[in-house]
Amino acid sequence: MTSTLTPRPVERAKPARTGPVARRRTRVLALPEARWAAAATVLFLLALPLQLTGAPAWTWGPLYALSYVTGGWEPGWEGLKALKDRTLDVDLLMVVAALGAAAIGQVMDGALLIVIFATSGALEALATARTADSVRGLLDLAPATATRLSPDGGEQAVAVEELTVGDLVLVRPGERVGADGRVLDGASEVDQATITGEPLPVPKERGDEVFAGTLNGTGALRVRVERDASDSVIARIVRMVQEASETKAPTQLFIEKVEQRYSLGMVAATLTVFLVPLAFGAQLTDALLRAMTFMIVASPCAVVLATMPPLLSAIANAGRHGVLVKSAVVMERLGQVDAVALDKTGTLTEGSPRVTDVRPLPGSGLDERALLTLAAAAERPSEHPLARAVVDAARERGLDLPDARDFTSAPGVGVTAVVDGRTVAVGAPARLLDDTDGTAAELEESGRTAVLVVVDGVPAGLLGIADRLRPDAAATVASLARLTGSAPVLLTGDNPRAAAHLAAEAGIDDVRAGLLPQDKLDAVREMESAGRKVLVVGDGVNDAPALAAAHTGIAMGRAGSDLALETADAVIVRDELAAVPATVALSRRARRLVVQNLVIAGAFITGLVVWDLAGDLPLPLGVAGHEGSTVLVGLNGLRLLREGAWQRAAAGESG
Repeated sequence: MTSTLTPRPVERAKPARTGPVARRRTRVLALPEARWAAAATVLFLLALPLQLTGAPAWTWGPLYALSYVTGGWEPGWEGLKALKDRTLDVDLLMVVAALGAAAIGQVMDGALLIVIFATSGALEALATARTADSVRGLLDLAPATATRLSPDGGEQAVAVEELTVGDLVLVRPGERVGADGRVLDGASEVDQATITGEPLPVPKERGDEVFAGTLNGTGALRVRVERDASDSVIARIVRMVQEASETKAPTQLFIEKVEQRYSLGMVAATLTVFLVPLAFGAQLTDALLRAMTFMIVASPCAVVLATMPPLLSAIANAGRHGVLVKSAVVMERLGQVDAVALDKTGTLTEGSPRVTDVRPLPGSGLDERALLTLAAAAERPSEHPLARAVVDAARERGLDLPDARDFTSAPGVGVTAVVDGRTVAVGAPARLLDDTDGTAAELEESGRTAVLVVVDGVPAGLLGIADRLRPDAAATVASLARLTGSAPVLLTGDNPRAAAHLAAEAGIDDVRAGLLPQDKLDAVREMESAGRKVLVVGDGVNDAPALAAAHTGIAMGRAGSDLALETADAVIVRDELAAVPATVALSRRARRLVVQNLVIAGAFITGLVVWDLAGDLPLPLGVAGHEGSTVLVGLNGLRLLREGAWQRAAAGESG
């Protein structure tokens, strides 16, 4: 190793970032939409029991009035601004309908409508803010400073933004790489899961590429910078997420797709019902009463509740089973997917390496327990992920590990220690001794990492280590194939051999391996350009652009990165992969109930409107019919709150 890799006194240009980076996260009540919605909800909840218990109107009337103001002024103002652009916002129509309900004595109904819309707007604002937080926080993966080497071997700490193509930087053990570049000298293992999703650190030597934000292992590396900070892979991931989020076509709920026509039609019809009788000599009071009755019975309150309760009930039911669906729009979109793309590491697999094989070599005189005991004892002082996997395997089998002494570790090679008087070396077969019977090749062909154990200079056995497939992975793949009509696609940054082996176990035929984040994004866009509505399931930073660009994205919650969790439309909190097809099936059931409710609400509205126009519909009866339809569709939607709804969805029943 050259002298430039030994520590020297460093001239500090500016202090380096130390300790964990504070997470940038917008607080809920920092958003004005959330504060107004919370105020409206509190006022409504204070007024409701007073009204229901028969308290005087002066006790609950002002509370309802304040609820109208706090929850309705913002959508009302936005609706008025939309009118300037010659568009009629359904939110403004809701505010008018709420005021109309209050004008004829239905104060509580109008306030409830205001609260529903204010809360929906607050949730949308929060989701937008949290996604922006996570995109900005992604840049914190890269260090603030890097150690730049001068031609005479001197070192200087500089801001990573000051690095230019051709600069030489020193990356010490345990540091994050400051810039995309290529190794000129040194050897180490680099954890680049944030970029490629690979579960195990990758050996890096002279000529290998390294990425900004990845974590160096136990060796020191001298790296030549090949990209500016603004063009690093991490920076490009940020841009891809932002672009995908901005260009992702907004999906609206079913009723919102006819918002303009319905809104304009209702306003025009209400004015007609009011003005035409006046033109023919009707009394002002009678014409106004008929118009108010028409506005109440034709208002979309029942239609809104026809849409929301099934979706919100499905969200609540999914939440009880560990699935966080971020909005009603997302729950609706989940039921539309007809193609699925799955990440490998941390999604189909458990995301951590485990010992799968213990193979003593002939003539070693060791059985499996003795071989694993020696290997684990030698590896115990090491912090390498493979070492932890070996030690964990020994502990799971209840093995007593003797103390090791004279421990040494060589980056990219392995470890050596003296255990019970025997010299034990554990590392990559090609770096220690040749594997004479082909066992290492057999393990690697099956997608495992082969680790050779050498005792007193003689090969004693091999360990096979792999990221284990989740127990429910194969069943989940089959369920998704049944729901969407096509088998899922595997998109992974891992090597093709390991990816193909694991995909075969899970029942996936279409495998695309060795992908960077841009490649995953391109694969999703290719599928969507073919007319598919793609569901992406992933967990890492490298999955975030694809999650943002997909029709719908689901993140695995236990090990998911902040960016993936915030970018995804839904999060599997309990980390149960089988919850993915269950949620899709539940969404499809919710969409069926939405259609049922819209038919019911439409029938009631049509009947009451015809009665009001062709006959003489009494106002109390009109209100009763309108409220009755609202209650009916609401109760129908609440059916998805039952435990049986989730059980049927988990069994693959979407109808």
